[in-house]
Amino acid sequence: MTINLINGKEIAAELLDQLTADVAALVTAGARPPCLAVILVGDDPASKVYVGNKIKACGRVGILSKEFFLDSTASADDVITLIDRLNHDDAIDGILLQLPLPRHLNGDALVQHISPAKDVDGLNILNAGKLVAGDKTGFVPCTPSGALHLIQTVAPNLTGMHAVVIGRSLLFGKPMAHLLLRENCTVTMAHSKTRDLAALCRTADIVVAAVGQPEMVKGDWVKDGAIVIDVGINRLPDGRLVGDVCFAEVAPNARAITPVPGGVGPMTIAYLMANTVKAYKNSKF
Repeated sequence: MTINLINGKEIAAELLDQLTADVAALVTAGARPPCLAVILVGDDPASKVYVGNKIKACGRVGILSKEFFLDSTASADDVITLIDRLNHDDAIDGILLQLPLPRHLNGDALVQHISPAKDVDGLNILNAGKLVAGDKTGFVPCTPSGALHLIQTVAPNLTGMHAVVIGRSLLFGKPMAHLLLRENCTVTMAHSKTRDLAALCRTADIVVAAVGQPEMVKGDWVKDGAIVIDVGINRLPDGRLVGDVCFAEVAPNARAITPVPGGVGPMTIAYLMANTVKAYKNSKF
């Protein structure tokens, strides 16, 4: 059976091309480019790579980027003071606080200080509430937005489909469930403690796995013809990167499946760019 891969790299590139044209049109009309501020606290190597990828994407699209570095010993007040300054800077459209933060800082609390109008990560409680209420003026976290986009490249109309979302985080699982509800899916939110999770997954037309356990979703968990979105990324002792889905077992019978890497990851950065452009437009038009 031919495996139908959902190529996140190609789909993200298409979205970035659209955003590039959009930003170019704004600049041609005499407007300044959108601007994203990225705050990095400490020197975590992985975070530095992620920030670098985001800055690179900004350059590709034509978005201005400003990086703000704080020492790993920075206090919560130091971070809040910087966020408050950026909140009041009219030249800044979006603010991203790179997570995770050093252990002595509470990232969940600190992101709440970002103005909802500049919260391009979609983590402010006001934006979370707008998603639940069906208000599309708010910002949705980038990874679930990207995951929905990938699903709709396979099935544009999701009405009546049963989706199982494995994972209940504020960053992904909860917003993913609400996005699917907005598309008229019947949604079951599950997690690692769900009873008989395998049987539940076998009822799903769409399985979205974001539980953080390597290759947890096995071949007999997924019915033939299901769309499978693997959000997990885990490094095994032998150095291999795998998702939360056992790709070799699930892929042959799936209608379509995302690879790891190269599936959901590129879409996260693409939707950060999209949210930044949206923030800019909200402030100007």
